[in-house]
Amino acid sequence: MPDVVGLPFHIGREVASTAGVALANPDPDGPPIGALAWPGLFYITSQNPAAGSEVYRWDSVGVEVSAHGTAESGAISDTPHPLPGDSAHAAPEREQFVSLTDPRESAEEAR
Repeated sequence: MPDVVGLPFHIGREVASTAGVALANPDPDGPPIGALAWPGLFYITSQNPAAGSEVYRWDSVGVEVSAHGTAESGAISDTPHPLPGDSAHAAPEREQFVSLTDPRESAEEAR
């Protein structure tokens, strides 16, 4: 088991995955650890079992996380990003509708 304490959660999760283990919420009745460590920047503050322990492949390692501000990322934004003027988009030659009531209808329309 690698030492992930002190690492940002997203880095610790990658280190653990590479080592063949999965990070998890130490509370089995609680939400998934990924839900606790998102959105924002979270650091791993403890792990169980400790670093250097032998565990089975893909065992869960309980980790606790602590918020440390917001993540520096442009992946999530409240404003839409405009596309460049020279970008090309795929467009269907004709509109296709599918009937959700009778599958034979959509087969007949396709002919």
